[in-house]
Amino acid sequence: MLNKTFAGKKLIYPALFAFIGLVGCNPEEDMNPTSELNAESSLMAQGVHPGSNVKLRKNHYVVLSSSETLPAGIASELTAANGEVTSLMEQAGVATVYSEDPQFASKAARINGVRSVVRDLEVQWYNPDDMKIVELADVGTPPASGDNDRYFDLQWGHAAIKASQAWNAGHRGQGVRVAVLDSGFDLDHADLAPNIDMAASKNFVPGEKLGYALPGVGSHGTHTAGTIAAADNGIGIIGVAPEAKLILVKVLRDSGSGSFSWMIDGIIHATQQGANVINMSLGAALPRNGKFLNDNGTPNDPTDDFIESDTKAVQELLIAINRATSYATKNGVTVIASAGNDSNNGNADKSLVHIPSSSTGVISISATAPRGWALAPFTTFMDDFASYSNYGTSDVHFAAPGGDYVYPGSEIATIGGITQYVYVFDYVFSTGSNLDPTRASYYWSVGTSMAGPHAAGVAALIVGKNGGKMDPAHVLAKLRATADDLGKPGRDPYYGYGRVNALRAVTE
Repeated sequence: MLNKTFAGKKLIYPALFAFIGLVGCNPEEDMNPTSELNAESSLMAQGVHPGSNVKLRKNHYVVLSSSETLPAGIASELTAANGEVTSLMEQAGVATVYSEDPQFASKAARINGVRSVVRDLEVQWYNPDDMKIVELADVGTPPASGDNDRYFDLQWGHAAIKASQAWNAGHRGQGVRVAVLDSGFDLDHADLAPNIDMAASKNFVPGEKLGYALPGVGSHGTHTAGTIAAADNGIGIIGVAPEAKLILVKVLRDSGSGSFSWMIDGIIHATQQGANVINMSLGAALPRNGKFLNDNGTPNDPTDDFIESDTKAVQELLIAINRATSYATKNGVTVIASAGNDSNNGNADKSLVHIPSSSTGVISISATAPRGWALAPFTTFMDDFASYSNYGTSDVHFAAPGGDYVYPGSEIATIGGITQYVYVFDYVFSTGSNLDPTRASYYWSVGTSMAGPHAAGVAALIVGKNGGKMDPAHVLAKLRATADDLGKPGRDPYYGYGRVNALRAVTE
């Protein structure tokens, strides 16, 4: 029933497409291509890695206790040190505090049971301007048609990991709860709404709501959530685990930026809400040498970032995130994160540490893609390593479909009644948001952000087969035993232990 084919369909609606958010679309940069290189060279000369996407935040602090629980009465003592407590994460021994007192850090560090006080980070976890996005224009509200979701044929990633065969074997993520830590979500999207647990979902971004609010369709959170668990409802697409429940946790602004501490808060919350799987399609590259841009500004120019060295901040913030991910895994949560999109060779470049993909217990996912899949959907190899994906033997556990934009031709093809450039079909197709509750949106995008949700969906199928509960170590072992080993035998820098395989994961 669920084995879809790519037979030609009559095109009923006009297929019109718009390109938005393409890399290199800034006219000034196009006119002066050396400006960015000069800026990077300047940063490198001062010891700041240009691949780092973090800044120290003004007046925002992360307080770590000496143990993995916060000392009694810590909130009142932080207040007495002229701090405003913004979050207490008892389970990780972490608190976040706002203070305009320049002596706050030294005062708080003297509190009994406090290990360290460091600045929080402002992180551009993903940059919408750097994402390859192609929107599917409005082709009308599709009629319900049983299991024949209109755009399923565009989801080549499901074919690559054999998702529909896993469904036919009876495994669809029943009884599993997947938390998606991301930017805002389209809460009334027809493909997502049936599976969203609104009571468990939460927003941690001050000044924004859980729902996505920017114009356009580029809702990163909606895209990732749809790949994981869009309902099989005969409307648009189908998630890898279409019967799993979604816990939506907003830890990033809709613009893709956010505080380091919001992510930690989100991990703790998802764990407390009974998530079995957490997906984090986000990442930050922390400089091991501790040299950051500081958003405090200089005395002469409050908007001018300057370079500051704080090696201790790196060490302590890594401990903080490791405590959060350890808390999750100890409580039965399989944590998955994207490996990053900087083409960084972790075997050679040790100057950055990528979080949360390198954090304790986290499964890191690189990206694969076909090249020209639409020209031969039955025979095209779908597991080329994506051109942008980070890699490294210790940096990647598994690979999954993330799409790519390297196909060189400009041919036009039609798949499932949709006509588009061939290279666009190599992107990952999923749900989006257009701020109109009466109309469901969809778009194509590229990145390890798209790969992570495929792997999270497979993890949900595995947990579902096990009755809805499963130790993360056993999930990892099952993924490892059933992945398709595409690189060198064993764990290699590109595919890790292999590209995930949903069918094998639930039948072997």
